[in-house]
Amino acid sequence: MASDKEFVDFVLDQIENDGEITARKMFGEWGVFSNKKIFALICDNKLFIKPTEAGRGFIQDVVEAPPYPGAKSSFLIEDKLEDREWISHLVRITVKELPEPKPKKKKVKK
Repeated sequence: MASDKEFVDFVLDQIENDGEITARKMFGEWGVFSNKKIFALICDNKLFIKPTEAGRGFIQDVVEAPPYPGAKSSFLIEDKLEDREWISHLVRITVKELPEPKPKKKKVKK
């Protein structure tokens, strides 16, 4: 089941961040980005945040699940989606700990 655009918009509206929060369709679901750094996936109308040590410490009672079959487990966020302050803080500390995206290689014209 693909995620609803309305659910994606709700999640984006919940996140208050220093940077620009965007979502992009990827493989039939959604990737969520902060200033071009992917930090979450939305699959089947569920939010999956990339796991970090800071995030694990903040959440404390972590629920982990893979966003799709064969994927690595991520933090599954369900109960706290309505708490804008909580989810925003989790996103900020997660994004801070994640590495910067690798620069894309330029295509060589032949």
